[in-house]
Amino acid sequence: MSGAISSATGKNDSLNYTHVGIALSVPGADSVLEATNDGGVRITPLAEFLEGSARRDGHPLVTVMRLRDTTGVAVSIQKARMHLGQPYDYSYRPDNGKMYCSELVWESYRRADGQRIFTARPMNFRAPDGTMPDFWVELFDSLGESIPEGVPGTNPNDMARDAALEEVDRYF
Repeated sequence: MSGAISSATGKNDSLNYTHVGIALSVPGADSVLEATNDGGVRITPLAEFLEGSARRDGHPLVTVMRLRDTTGVAVSIQKARMHLGQPYDYSYRPDNGKMYCSELVWESYRRADGQRIFTARPMNFRAPDGTMPDFWVELFDSLGESIPEGVPGTNPNDMARDAALEEVDRYF
């Protein structure tokens, strides 16, 4: 899945992100609130999250980002926690009672007026050469659904490059 996401949404000249989560800082119990394809929406201990991350030179390939305007972050985290236990959204469609990783962040982080901080954009599942990878064809065939090509949604690469965020740390 990571390869298919990177192929469809990545850029050749920069880091390619295939997963996002929400860091929860609690003294002695730092963790990540995330939506994963092997557990749905859950809280993962930070050490476990880092251990399961892609590696570069033996280090977790993880970038830490923070909203430039942190007003309302506590409310956003409370909203995100309300999704705990929801299943993973293999359909990549909004408002279906399931969540994929960037959808969890997109849905949870809002401005005081209720507007989402991150913009939904037409989703792309195609490889750079314009073909549809077998991974997506087989996944959506198994679900009995059409591929949501062009449906508004989010992805880790667009989210990581959003102007609302600033990089604050790297683990690599």
